[in-house]
Amino acid sequence: MSDTDWDKEGLLEDLSGEDREERIELLDQLHEAGVDVDELRKAVEEDRLTLLPAEQVVGRGGDLTPNEVAEKAGVDVGITQQQWQALGLPRLELDDKRLDDRDVEAAKQLKQFIDAGLPADGILSVARVMGEGMARTVDAVLDLVGQAFLEAGESERDLGLRYAQAAEQLIPVMEEQLKYVFNLHMQEGIRSGVISATERSTGKLSGAKEVSVCFADLVGFTKMGENLPPEEIGSVAGELADMAADVAEQPVRLVKTIGDAAMLVSDDNEAMIDAAIELVARADKAREGFPQLRAGVACGPALNRGGDWYGRPVNVASRITSVARPGSVLTTETVKEAADDAFEWSFAGKRKLKGVKGEVPLYRARRQAGGSSDSD
Repeated sequence: MSDTDWDKEGLLEDLSGEDREERIELLDQLHEAGVDVDELRKAVEEDRLTLLPAEQVVGRGGDLTPNEVAEKAGVDVGITQQQWQALGLPRLELDDKRLDDRDVEAAKQLKQFIDAGLPADGILSVARVMGEGMARTVDAVLDLVGQAFLEAGESERDLGLRYAQAAEQLIPVMEEQLKYVFNLHMQEGIRSGVISATERSTGKLSGAKEVSVCFADLVGFTKMGENLPPEEIGSVAGELADMAADVAEQPVRLVKTIGDAAMLVSDDNEAMIDAAIELVARADKAREGFPQLRAGVACGPALNRGGDWYGRPVNVASRITSVARPGSVLTTETVKEAADDAFEWSFAGKRKLKGVKGEVPLYRARRQAGGSSDSD
């Protein structure tokens, strides 16, 4: 037990009885584990004392600065700072002593990418994708932990220790899972022709690929945000992500969800249109209060970079979505011609789309034989 007078240090204010005793136990444990009094005081002031046991498991809190890490790795500190920020992490001051040997190893790996000739902007693009994906993964895992293990009315000490236990058990398991899932997606990407024999032999990435792109967004989502609490907004976005993932079966792939919208891509126009119609229909059949979806589909050459897609069909599909009616799927004429016999079509007029030259003829797609449940 620590001989520190926590009352004198001002860390037991407004606590009495069992809460006070459990705070003392937690402070003693953390202090004996190497957390100094100043850090404990800061944690109490910021109302994050319960997080410290988990932070001890994760093992952050080194004594190296960003400058020292960059020097040890032999890389410019500017690019390490840019990568840190691209990963979605708080920017550190150059003399802030928070890093450790793991950060040195990561910086050395970054240098290997650079030395191999990979462009810095491309490396940062991948880092952004990794950061966004990892943040969402961690949020989902912690939410799962909260639902499964945390109990209402738990004390500060028990809550902190339970989080630490969850972190200790889950981190090694999740590391293996992330490696497993990454390998699966790499295999799928190679199998789908992302890297061709020609590309491997020449060392050059091929240019654009002919694909069909779909955007689907929630109608009235912005207005919902003005009237609903954040957790309900997050629930709606999560339901959209689940719906999009469900309909995205090969050859259709879910590229990303961006709050109120989902982006899908495929090299098969017919499969893409069918997935878009199904996604819109699922929103119509969802729980009461769930907003309608509208979708836009375009096709053409697009470039895959950093897990995302760029090019005219991406821009056009996004713009079409913004003019589509709730519950409808609109496509370009090229998309219609590629899958004409598989669906019922109606001309939706020519529209001037932002950032797209000229007026674009648009067509509404429905399933044949009354298969679509939407209406004009």
